[in-house]
Amino acid sequence: MKWVVTVTMLDRSTDLRDQLLAGGLLFATGVDGLYGRSAVFQDLVDSVDRLVALWGTRLGATTVHLPPLLARSTFDATGYLQSFPDLVGAVQIFDGDDSDHAELIRRASAGEDWSALLRPSEVVLAPACCHGLYPMLTGRVPDGGGFYDVRSFCFRHEPSTDPMRMQAFHQHDIVCVGDPGAVERFRDEGLDEGRAMLGRLGLDLEIVPANDPFFGRLGAVLAAGQRDEGLKLEGVAHVHEDGPPSALMSGNCHRDHFGQAFSIETASGTVAHSACVGFGADRVAIALLAAHGLDPGSWPGAVLSELR
Repeated sequence: MKWVVTVTMLDRSTDLRDQLLAGGLLFATGVDGLYGRSAVFQDLVDSVDRLVALWGTRLGATTVHLPPLLARSTFDATGYLQSFPDLVGAVQIFDGDDSDHAELIRRASAGEDWSALLRPSEVVLAPACCHGLYPMLTGRVPDGGGFYDVRSFCFRHEPSTDPMRMQAFHQHDIVCVGDPGAVERFRDEGLDEGRAMLGRLGLDLEIVPANDPFFGRLGAVLAAGQRDEGLKLEGVAHVHEDGPPSALMSGNCHRDHFGQAFSIETASGTVAHSACVGFGADRVAIALLAAHGLDPGSWPGAVLSELR
């Protein structure tokens, strides 16, 4: 790994995003929340991936690298559209004839909306990296449950100038599928594991109740229930000096939601429960830069030893 950037120390008086861009760590694309990545930044993300993967290896997890796309049939089965329609990204394609093509070009050349000439494809952008795993598990999981190390780029349509809230982001989940009690223990122990792992990198996390951003009036009820039942917990840290803490990891109990949707059973034949402990690898990388400075080569030796 080569740790070379042009700005070495974090200036608390200026915006974090501006400093990441000025230091050549991220590159602007003209769309809020969508960035190019430097080699230094990607090296940090890869290092976080390696640390999470070490935990997965100790669990005997099966590693699955998933594409940033989901089959529409899988997406429909997850129920994501019902809960988060405002975050969805669908992929559209052109399959018209020559006349349609001519009209497409005319509209584009005139600065008009040409998207009406496209139709939905058989895929959507993946909103969560573990969703593509569950249709692969249809049937019975091993006795004692199954563990999976899952990685993917994801998309959620929530444009923001906060670099901690990207539209396209890298997610790394460790997933457990099995009996309810074992799955919940995994989630709780996984949060402890993740907190300790990030603590060794100099990041001080607090585990707090959280909820997903459910849409609409019914969403407020769902969010309250999720918090009250402790189904989602987040490991948060202060990254922006004056702002609220940001989630670097989360532990989510899905109960039998995916087991029902994809006909996944435990070894004894009951509907399987699932949980994931997910790490926002981009967020962890930014948190490290904010905590230790924009030149990783000058970071404490103990932190560099962990990352390497």
